[in-house]
Amino acid sequence: MNPHAHSARTKVVTASAATSAGWLKTLDRLERTTVADPAVRALQRLVRSLPLGDVRDLLRGGPIGHPLHPVLVQVPVGCWLSAAVLEVVPGTRRATTTLTAVGLAGVAPAAVTGWVDWADLPPEEARVGLAHAVSNAAAVGCYAVSLAARLGGRPGKGRLWSLAGLAAVAVTGALGGHIAHRRALGAPTAA
Repeated sequence: MNPHAHSARTKVVTASAATSAGWLKTLDRLERTTVADPAVRALQRLVRSLPLGDVRDLLRGGPIGHPLHPVLVQVPVGCWLSAAVLEVVPGTRRATTTLTAVGLAGVAPAAVTGWVDWADLPPEEARVGLAHAVSNAAAVGCYAVSLAARLGGRPGKGRLWSLAGLAAVAVTGALGGHIAHRRALGAPTAA
C-alpha cells in the first residue's frame, strides 16, 4: 500500500471520528441544558391539549404500528434532494421548481405528526426535538425563499437558497435521527 494513501486515509478517519465525537458532545449538552424547558413544557401542554380525539392516534401512527412522522418527512426531503440533483442537469428548471413546491406542500402533514409525537417526549428528547423544529423552520424558510425566487425568474438565487435549505435539512435530519435512535436504543454518549 502506498504510504501516502494510508496516511491520507488515516487523517480522514481521524477527522471523521473527531467530528462524530464533537456532534455527540453537542447533542449531550443540548439534552442536558434546561434553558428552554419552560417553553418546552408550555408547548407540550398546548399540543397535548388540542382536541384531536381519535385523530391523535392516527397522527401518531397507531394504525401502522409505528410513528407516522418519519414516513411523512420522506416527501419534503425526497423532493428537495431530487431538486438538488436536478440543479446540475440542464433544462430542468421547471422540475426543480415543481419539486421545491411539492416539498413545501409536504411539510404540513410531517410537521403536525412531528409535533404530536414530540408532545409526549421526556425532557432530554424534547429539548433536541425543539432544536429539530427550529432547524425544520429554517429549512422551510430557505425553500420558501427559493421557490419565490424561482417563480420570480431568479433561478440563481433560488439555487442558493435551496443549498442553504439542504444544509438545514441535513442538520434537522441528524437531530431527528438522534431522537429516533435515543427512543429505540438509548442515547449514545460522547467519549
